[in-house]
Amino acid sequence: QVQLVESGGGLVQAGGSLRLSCAASGGTFSTYAMGWLRQAPGKEREFVAAIIWRAGSTLYVDSVKGRFTISRDYAKNTVYLQMNSLKPEDTAVYYCAEKRTFGSLRNGWEYDSWGQGTQVTVSS
Repeated sequence: QVQLVESGGGLVQAGGSLRLSCAASGGTFSTYAMGWLRQAPGKEREFVAAIIWRAGSTLYVDSVKGRFTISRDYAKNTVYLQMNSLKPEDTAVYYCAEKRTFGSLRNGWEYDSWGQGTQVTVSS
């Protein structure tokens, strides 16, 4: 099973930027996609973005389109989430997740491995 370790969270003012990183170890040769999902207090976990590991195709939730960019460094087995123009409603714990089978990228229950999460707090 792949191990995932996120980093890069923190406190930022509205309009600011953060870049999250997720380093994968244990072998990504079976990885189909990597995703970022988030969970705010009192809310359900929400899909944010995903990238098809080999092809590089990306998918975003509408609320972050144009502000967030997911990318991956294939050689480093690392996926990134560049977050610009942050809003208070982006405040959440952000999780990196790995998916090994073809299928919907938006459903959290279809991901096979998860990181521990990193807190992102956007102040108004």
